[in-house]
Amino acid sequence: MTTYSRQDGDETSATVISDRIRARIRSASRRFNANDNISEFIEPGEIDALLEEVAGKMEAVLESLVIDTENDHNTNQTARRVAKMYLTEVFKGRYEPAPPVTEFPNAESLAELMIVGPITVRSACSHHLCPIMGRVWVGILPNEHSNLIGLSKYSRLAEWIMGRPQIQEEAISQLADVLMEKVTPNGLAVVMEADHFCMHWRGVKDTGAKMINSVMRGAFLKDATLRREFLSLISKE
Repeated sequence: MTTYSRQDGDETSATVISDRIRARIRSASRRFNANDNISEFIEPGEIDALLEEVAGKMEAVLESLVIDTENDHNTNQTARRVAKMYLTEVFKGRYEPAPPVTEFPNAESLAELMIVGPITVRSACSHHLCPIMGRVWVGILPNEHSNLIGLSKYSRLAEWIMGRPQIQEEAISQLADVLMEKVTPNGLAVVMEADHFCMHWRGVKDTGAKMINSVMRGAFLKDATLRREFLSLISKE
């Protein structure tokens, strides 16, 4: 496990990298829930050190599961593979800053409903760390002061938000918050439909159930006709 030496007066103590990052977050009086982004508290090179720490602790989990990782060729490097997967793929939305988003002025004063989707999204349930696989639709009602963003940026932002341990209800609220900030539209609608493998693999083992939920902001909350138009245009087939 990677440790760092810290000089406290005449006393030196060794700290693991996660303790250093956690201390910075607490010093800033910020929270670090599973679906929070903590990239601003991570210094250059620390992700590699964190990967080593996670790999060591994951190895201990496998040992506690009574798996002979030294002699089992299938699990010999599993701890490191899992650590890398979590930090650089599945949960990278926690450790990387938001993707750059080029914003364009609404030069033609567009004020009609725009819909993007379905966007394929992948996440992990924060209760069991099981996969969540789904699709997202976004409806935007811009105004003359709105910033328009490229089509691919909706997917990039969705991937960034979903790349954390999530529950679906909070995930699309976070996505809605980011899009409201970037686009500043008169109205925003987000709908997500997903399969939750915490139901497929365990518990009731129901492979047919899906979860669908929505977030409506601004004009979509106030205007039932606009809301119906958006919901009728998105296809969930």
